[in-house]
Amino acid sequence: MRAVLDQVLRRFIVLGRLTVRWPDGELTTYSGEPGPEALIALKDHRSVRRLAWNPGLSLGEDYMDGTIVPVDCSIYDVLDLLLTNRAAETSQQELLRLHEFLGWLLRRKAQFNPAGRAQRNAAHHYDLNGRLYSLFLDRDRQYSCAYFPTGTETLEEAQLAKKRHIGSKLRLDRPDLEVLDIGSGWGGLALTLARDFGARVTGITLSREQHAESQARAAAEGLADRVSFELLDYRGLHRRFDRIVSIGMFEHVGVVHYRAFFDVVKRCLSPDGVALLHAIGRSHSPGGTNPWLAKYIFPGGYCPVLSEVFPAIEKARLIATDIEILRLHYAETLRHWRHRFAANRDTIAALYDERFCRMFEFYLAGSELAFRRENQMVFQIQMVRDGNAVPQTRDYMIEAERAATRMHATA
Repeated sequence: MRAVLDQVLRRFIVLGRLTVRWPDGELTTYSGEPGPEALIALKDHRSVRRLAWNPGLSLGEDYMDGTIVPVDCSIYDVLDLLLTNRAAETSQQELLRLHEFLGWLLRRKAQFNPAGRAQRNAAHHYDLNGRLYSLFLDRDRQYSCAYFPTGTETLEEAQLAKKRHIGSKLRLDRPDLEVLDIGSGWGGLALTLARDFGARVTGITLSREQHAESQARAAAEGLADRVSFELLDYRGLHRRFDRIVSIGMFEHVGVVHYRAFFDVVKRCLSPDGVALLHAIGRSHSPGGTNPWLAKYIFPGGYCPVLSEVFPAIEKARLIATDIEILRLHYAETLRHWRHRFAANRDTIAALYDERFCRMFEFYLAGSELAFRRENQMVFQIQMVRDGNAVPQTRDYMIEAERAATRMHATA
């Protein structure tokens, strides 16, 4: 099996240099044009076999198990080299493409997320020890793409800028507007919209940990009369709202359920209402979710291309009134999370164990590099039922964002 992996790597590495230390201690170097460099040690023959036949799953698993070990470098360096080559147009990647094609064929089954399964999928990632997320997220525990207007912002500043950016697109131009937050996380966005924009917000989540924390935060901040949270699947909603927002939740819906999701948005949005969807997508073509990510991090998850999203919006008879693509903002967000995780690694290992730490390191590094080296991006789509619900130009967004920034500066 070593001969198979050797041939795969000889064809795959066209940029940079990868050195492999085989289980018998022998070293082989694969190199191409100048680029990233890394050295890995393969500890046993099982890792060699698995890496040859299913690298999308086995690379992460064997790193978690300690049978693939970066030498004098980090897993970030290893993944940077590999993803740089996977993104290279000249790279010969027949086996990888075969696995990706099979993932695409099976995605409808993998992303079938009825309410019960959706709740279990949410619990898998979001019902972890609450302290974990406080050790690498910002103080508000925003677990989605931050917004870096200049690129020099701290993580806290960029997450606050994200919330203002979203608030400006919701056109919260008068107090007491009823807002629905689908996938409300730990409640930070809902609390900000109530506190800074005067809205009344209902947040829904499938995570029991997030639900309990959100309720406690609303009470502690004296906003329980303006903000409420429910443990509820989006398909159970039947009330009307002036505004609807969903940040970082659409990735868990599944392509099978896009029409149902936008039908709910249409049903629950007032005739003159405004909705905003913020989600991770991809720029090139439809595909499947990386098998390691689907197994260990986000079961049932998928990041779509826009051509998969818009048919469902159109069929729900919603009107898209603004679209924005955020390119490297999430890469910068993940860089901050990765560094904070590393700074608190010993504490996190005490909460869980070494294997868990390696799992999260692989997840954060791979996700960051997917935005830097591949075709991942974040999209924001503003939608209405009535085309006259928002002004004809984007000036109102810019004015609202600047007003929120001034208000915070003088507070």
